[in-house]
Amino acid sequence: MSMDTRNKQQLSGITAILTASLLWGTTGTAATFAPEVSPVAIGAAAMGFGGLLQALLAMRKIQQARITLQNHLTLLCLGALGIAVYPLAFYSSIHLSGVAIGTVVSIGAAPLFSALLEKMTGHFHFTKTWMIGMTTGLAGIALLASSESSSVMVDGSNTANLLGILCGLIAALTYAFYSWAAHRLITSGASSGAAMGSMFGLGGLLLMPVLYYTGAPLLASSGNLLVGIYMAMVPMGLGYICFGFGLAYVKASLATTLTLTEPVVATVLAVFLVGEELTSSGLTGILLIFICLYFLTRTPKVASEE
Repeated sequence: MSMDTRNKQQLSGITAILTASLLWGTTGTAATFAPEVSPVAIGAAAMGFGGLLQALLAMRKIQQARITLQNHLTLLCLGALGIAVYPLAFYSSIHLSGVAIGTVVSIGAAPLFSALLEKMTGHFHFTKTWMIGMTTGLAGIALLASSESSSVMVDGSNTANLLGILCGLIAALTYAFYSWAAHRLITSGASSGAAMGSMFGLGGLLLMPVLYYTGAPLLASSGNLLVGIYMAMVPMGLGYICFGFGLAYVKASLATTLTLTEPVVATVLAVFLVGEELTSSGLTGILLIFICLYFLTRTPKVASEE
């Protein structure tokens, strides 16, 4: 494969992941339109039905890749477990600490966890460019988080906010893990559709009992139901199809770094639609995140080069 072809594939992968990030950035704000639905129910409905939808759309590819998937069954199951835990932690973080902080922590910490996972498996090296970009990105997410001055907390306490941050870190770890697992399945021979469809389908099944016990408020009004349908179909369904396509051409550490655009989108929507406030430090944080993305994508390496 020529270098020009690889670069085009890399660019396609980056574009797909950025598209997914834009869609995901709407989830926190969308959840605020169903305030009587618990974050656990929102997460279970969004990722549960979204995961089953992905599995249904990729059924043929899953059958074609069944041998590869069977040979990596442990990786598949662990990735699915990460998928099941992620939305429960993510939407709990948003509920406790607000849309901006919850999204910034959940997504902002993921690149570090991804890099550590790849470092542990010998597929990542801390280059000077990566260190500069990641440091800039961390500074950006720190400024963005500190700029959030009207967090939506359950009881308005620091304890609730700290608990929300803890949930965000759990979400970041599980997000990094299932992204890494999906990338490893894809580079082991499964198509992106088969890897993402099987992993998300299994994760969706794991979330069905949670939805059964917590999801009644989703049916209490048409507004709540529409929020659930939107979350499952657009950011979770379409978004993760784009993300899976991107993972075929970029490493998980780069993919999770690209999704730093998600908290930017989430923060802008939180300011204009939810009424949360953004200070000048928040704007500076957004600028630093884009500088981070520039550093980490200007000389990318494709997955085949690992």
